[in-house]
Amino acid sequence: MTTVSRRGALTPRQLTRTGERLSFIYLERCTVHRDANAITAQDAEGTTHIPSATIGTLLLGPGTRITHQAMSVLGETGAAVCWVGERGVRYYASGRALSCSSALMEAQARQWANPRTRLTVARDMYRLRFPDEDPSHLSRQQLLGCEGRRLKDCYRAEAARTGVPWRGRRYTPGNFAAGDAVNQAITAAAQCMYGIAHAVVTSLGCSPALGFVHSGHELSFVLDVADLYKTEIGIPLAFDTAAEGEEDVGPRTRRALRNRINETSLLDRCVDDIKRLLLPATPDSAADADRDVVTLQSDGGREVASGVNYDGPHDYEDVSW
Repeated sequence: MTTVSRRGALTPRQLTRTGERLSFIYLERCTVHRDANAITAQDAEGTTHIPSATIGTLLLGPGTRITHQAMSVLGETGAAVCWVGERGVRYYASGRALSCSSALMEAQARQWANPRTRLTVARDMYRLRFPDEDPSHLSRQQLLGCEGRRLKDCYRAEAARTGVPWRGRRYTPGNFAAGDAVNQAITAAAQCMYGIAHAVVTSLGCSPALGFVHSGHELSFVLDVADLYKTEIGIPLAFDTAAEGEEDVGPRTRRALRNRINETSLLDRCVDDIKRLLLPATPDSAADADRDVVTLQSDGGREVASGVNYDGPHDYEDVSW
């Protein structure tokens, strides 16, 4: 078996673990450059250095420009980059997996490809969100109905707790200001959570598109993962922020969410939840997920070493490089 990590860029083992990174950093009205292995944000007030390996997601707001070299170092260190607007519109995201192993991607594909296991994972996701219920007997339609009911209950409970008037969820894509303060806060929190979930999903080497609850979108699994923490973190924080006032509710929500995520070690939890959902609970599963090895698929589900020319039962040529 051979490794493909013989490259100038940092290997996954040299990178900062996802759970030890800052959840996200938001920048606006500045120019982002590269300085060695750090990025710099330059505006009228000066230059700020940010170690690129500590970033989970970089959110680029209005008025930002970023150089090719800055994107290069962010890609090498596995940071996700999202272009966002003041009205909460996300345009693009990218990132490099922090693991060379395809174990999680293959496990995700196996679970997704079988309708029975796909439903099992969807039930497990519901159980993570609402541990006081047993969804093992629920169909997909019943899961959606129960999730909708629990969301409505959460909105009403948070409105009663904070005293913020609640007239229902209102969000018009592309028009952030159309909703009231609490709806704007919910949207801002959701958009940030999508960016964070995208960063974790891609850093683990999973497919953002193969969802178990959501479907048909390039970010279906990202939406699945972000929703795991909606009623516990996102919605309560949005109501708390709206209760403090209507001015600058978007930026205040982002800052409050960033603090809450760091306080609760959500990135570590998110990594563990994804692995628990996708990988079988075996002693070797964690090690397999971090392998930096390439193999070739053979018959009977066997894997054989790569870098070898298998042109006969006894004759082969080592073609490693």
